[in-house]
Amino acid sequence: MGEVELIQRSQKGDLEAFNQLVEAYQTVAYNLALRMLGHQEAAQDATQEAFLAAWRGIKGFRGGNFRAWILHIVANACRDELRRLKRRPATSLDALTYEPTTASPQNQLLGLELGEHLRQGLARLPYEQRLAVVLCDIQGFSYQEIAQIMDSSVGTVRSRLSQGRAQLRDYLMERGTFGP
Repeated sequence: MGEVELIQRSQKGDLEAFNQLVEAYQTVAYNLALRMLGHQEAAQDATQEAFLAAWRGIKGFRGGNFRAWILHIVANACRDELRRLKRRPATSLDALTYEPTTASPQNQLLGLELGEHLRQGLARLPYEQRLAVVLCDIQGFSYQEIAQIMDSSVGTVRSRLSQGRAQLRDYLMERGTFGP
């Protein structure tokens, strides 16, 4: 069964069809939440809340990019979770941590240090900039997809990416992670 048919059946109340959509998108949704929130439990909660919200709102989906629609809901759930926690998150970037297979212990330590600096740097970015950087540079979405997820224009996405990348670069340079 294709995605369009699963969506149509879900809109008619077919929970099994919706569960198939959840299975198709749960990994990308969880990865976004984890990178935005930095904690597995918070990411699991936000992902679950997002899929519950998607189920409640599936009748309002009017077509287009379903992945962008669901990730927009995940991003909103992350924002709500951050508000609930009232803290600046320590963003997880485990996927970016340097993990050499045959590297020396010194290189392994440098890779772990870089990963930690990246996590700390992302955690300092304003939410919208962090979301844009995570979606583009970590998740690999196009500017158009990010604009749909963030419900903004492509120009706004470019601006947030530029600002976020500049702040992250400055943060890493201050710590001597990268040279000038």
